[in-house]
Amino acid sequence: MPAHGIAAGRTGRSRQYELMLYVAGVDRKSAEAITAITRLCDEHLEGRYRLGIVDIYQEPALAREERIIVVPTLVIRRPPPSRRLVGSMEGLGMVLAGLGRMPPT
Repeated sequence: MPAHGIAAGRTGRSRQYELMLYVAGVDRKSAEAITAITRLCDEHLEGRYRLGIVDIYQEPALAREERIIVVPTLVIRRPPPSRRLVGSMEGLGMVLAGLGRMPPT
């Protein structure tokens, strides 16, 4: 896993999302969080996102700067206001609500 990889979906004129996912190494929880958030972005944000992945072991200064104390943590920088989701990223409804999107019906 890259320490500070950016996966960018196609950009368009509609609402853009900027996300940073903080994980701890290559353990099971980190891998599950990366998979869940990547899948959610691909399916629900229609390529209108930038997703950065930060391994706190490889980039501890970034984690300190963002005051990350629990992982996984998803920092939603855009659209404002900035928000944080902490813990398992498997709850689709919770993550979509955190992104300001309603869960699918």
